[in-house]
Amino acid sequence: MMKKLFTALLSLSVACAHAQNADSVTIRKIYNEALANGKSYEWLRHLTKQVGPRLSGSEGAQKAVDWTKQVMEQQGFDRVFLQDVMVPHWVRGAKEEAFIHNGKQKVTVPIAALGGSVATAPKGVEAGVIEVKSFPELRAMSPDKVKGKIVFFNRPMDPTKINTFEAYGGAVEQRANGATEAAKLGAVGAIVRSMTNVHDDYPHVGGMRYATGVPLIPTAAISTNGADLLSKSLAENPNLTFYFKQNCESLPDAKSYNVVGEIKGSEKPDEIIVVGGHLDSWDLAEGAHDDGAGCVQSIEVLRILKTLGIKPKRTIRAVMFMNEENGLRGGVQYADLAKKNNEKHIAAVESDNGGFTPRGFGIVGTPAQREKVTPWKPLLAPYGLTDIGAGGGGADIGPLAQLGTVLFGFKPDSQRYFDYHHTMVDRFETVSQRELELGAASMASLIYLLDQYGL
Repeated sequence: MMKKLFTALLSLSVACAHAQNADSVTIRKIYNEALANGKSYEWLRHLTKQVGPRLSGSEGAQKAVDWTKQVMEQQGFDRVFLQDVMVPHWVRGAKEEAFIHNGKQKVTVPIAALGGSVATAPKGVEAGVIEVKSFPELRAMSPDKVKGKIVFFNRPMDPTKINTFEAYGGAVEQRANGATEAAKLGAVGAIVRSMTNVHDDYPHVGGMRYATGVPLIPTAAISTNGADLLSKSLAENPNLTFYFKQNCESLPDAKSYNVVGEIKGSEKPDEIIVVGGHLDSWDLAEGAHDDGAGCVQSIEVLRILKTLGIKPKRTIRAVMFMNEENGLRGGVQYADLAKKNNEKHIAAVESDNGGFTPRGFGIVGTPAQREKVTPWKPLLAPYGLTDIGAGGGGADIGPLAQLGTVLFGFKPDSQRYFDYHHTMVDRFETVSQRELELGAASMASLIYLLDQYGL
């Protein structure tokens, strides 16, 4: 009896070792293909340089839809299609103006309207300034002190956080909700320190939202150098005034699309694995890291599998989501359609943290589902993918969680991401070809393992 048990265990061990070796060989081939013959870098060049900024509802967004659809069709994927989605259409208008008025001296500072903000009056707004570091600090003030003033939110990202996304999360609420909190106390405008640890002259923009029943006041991001100057000037002269003028406008919702390409599963075609990024970018940026990189990496995943002749058991979809930056309409629409069509999405992988050196994947799922990934770690570790465990998935794939889908967020090194995030310097030239291609190979390797073993 013991001999039979030993023989069975030995056979199982040999089979597992053989499978691991076969997987190791395939993953090596995936990396070889991405690094020697990768297409993602040239695709990114076209998306950033020929298409450019792609804010939802814009001409650039439509060009991006048309082009990515064409790219996937040219790759010969089994199916390429569009999903209709109505998106917000906010436009910036003429370039913003701002200055610190300190006595007779006017010092110009760089600002940019936050996405979704209303415009100032045609002549702009000028008022005294209240500087705060937090909402509780603002709420503790009497309305009389704030009424008629511009509230200046000057809480920096915490530089001691090793994970810069954690630092971002600790500061971004002032960008998202600052105007509402200021308006509740009668402020006439809100200025928000840019979300970056870098000291520069580029406003880092992003989305904001208004609460119902609260006056809509204009709000803008100020560069970190501008914020430091304003703070220093206020310390020297609390009675100074700040002037800003912006010309933004919210137009009626516009029709746009998610762009989807897929390779049909050979054994379980009704089980779907998604890999994707968001196609839209802020209007000031080429959107190279955010999120052109994630889009071209996702298309590259399917190209690699097809080129290597890897016939997936399950259907693999690359999805270019529309409207992550100022509405998340594409991600919500994709999940709604998946539910309506009774589609079974077993896993989704998103790349929306830049095109930097791969570090791992965050997983949103049950402990048992995360445990199924454990045997894959030795296969991925040789490629620098050591940070694999509980973590965030991604904004666009987040709505799929309601369907029981396990979410994976691709995690590149985070140290440089917020140097470029939501600014005019998020350009193609800031992306390393090798880092971008390593990321695509990392995602393709995870997709391969998810397809082979499921969850």
